[in-house]
Amino acid sequence: MPAESKAQQKAAGAALAAKRGETKVSELQGASKEMYDEMSEAELEDYAATDRNGLPDKKDG
Repeated sequence: MPAESKAQQKAAGAALAAKRGETKVSELQGASKEMYDEMSEAELEDYAATDRNGLPDKKDG
């Protein structure tokens, strides 16, 4: 499933980096921390790999 906003794509990238041990989990905040806890590495890869062109800055609703 692709990310629905630039913010969601960015948060997924941060969570994915923590899952892979590239950054510290303690550095995660907000949505990226929730994504780290609730999503698999494969799911995070799908979100993080979304092309940002044409995405809104934030998801409506």
